[in-house]
Amino acid sequence: MSLSVRLHHHLPGIDLNLEFDAPPGVTVLFGRSGSGKTTVVNAVAGLLRPEAGRVAVDDWVLFDTDQGMWLPPHRRRLGYIFQEGRLFPHLTVRQNLAYGRWFAPRGAPREDPDRVIEMLGISHLLTRRPAMLSGGEKQRVAIGRALLASPRLILADEPLAALDDARKSEILPYFERLRDEVSVPILYVTHSAAEVARLATSVVALQDGKVLRHGPASDVLADPSIAPAGVRAVGAVLQVTVAAHHSDGLSELEAGGARLFLPRIPHQIGEALRIRIPAQEVILSSKPPEGLSALNVLSGRVEAIRGGDGPGAIVSVKTPAGVVLARVTRRSVAALGLQPGSPCYAVIKTVALAPQDVGGRISVS
Repeated sequence: MSLSVRLHHHLPGIDLNLEFDAPPGVTVLFGRSGSGKTTVVNAVAGLLRPEAGRVAVDDWVLFDTDQGMWLPPHRRRLGYIFQEGRLFPHLTVRQNLAYGRWFAPRGAPREDPDRVIEMLGISHLLTRRPAMLSGGEKQRVAIGRALLASPRLILADEPLAALDDARKSEILPYFERLRDEVSVPILYVTHSAAEVARLATSVVALQDGKVLRHGPASDVLADPSIAPAGVRAVGAVLQVTVAAHHSDGLSELEAGGARLFLPRIPHQIGEALRIRIPAQEVILSSKPPEGLSALNVLSGRVEAIRGGDGPGAIVSVKTPAGVVLARVTRRSVAALGLQPGSPCYAVIKTVALAPQDVGGRISVS
């Protein structure tokens, strides 16, 4: 199933005027605060009635102002995952899950509750009430409740924003499984580059109510003008395979014949992954570096150099592993004599590759 969105609406401080198509999987709405992300989700959910537009999931039309068609929210077959679980406090986990199932229309394809419970790892929580759950556990139950409502579309509005880093790391794999194992399209709002890199099938970057860029995470995250955190969120996304786990606590990855090392990750040898390498964690050398503690050195050639308004620059280096981005000063670019086509070595600290930047590779059918 795929999602088609066209919206035109005026709000104080923002004119929403956008259009995009979202393939199956996770489509991330990405942008700074006030760019229109939550407004889009509210319009899709029916919580906001746009002045003009159309939203459809395949042939299931949620509204079309040209045709005078408008489905109220309760008839839109949506699963909504909020920043906080919003579970019913007086019901057990089992009862909260059953509540979602109770809203599934008759005759609609239904997810097997046992399969959903197993996928989310919540079988041991079924008799508990929400007050006895951690933040991460509540979010897993909220995901299950949304899925068991037999939705045609799942909306997730910054579902990890209220969690600490440990709980985020706990929940991200479940969203990956949801992306890979469920045919329902997911519209996911975030301002986290790490979440985009791990989850996105496609990214819709918004600015001032308009689509600034629509495409793969690797393209969007490489553009410092798009990332909500500016240049600090710029990074490369590489496709890799787990090659080995070593006794000294490091995992070895293979990418295009090149080898990368990072702190041990809980993935099987041979498993395909994608990793995000922040540009600020990469340094460059014009010659083969020697006497360094860094284990990750990728040889390549400069593909492009993008200067900013300040003293910095983003250098794209094409390597066997893929394009790697480095955030350096323009003075360094001049000192190294870098220009498109120049030979270059990208040096990446092993400990700079964080577990939250490692996720399952998205298969392309």
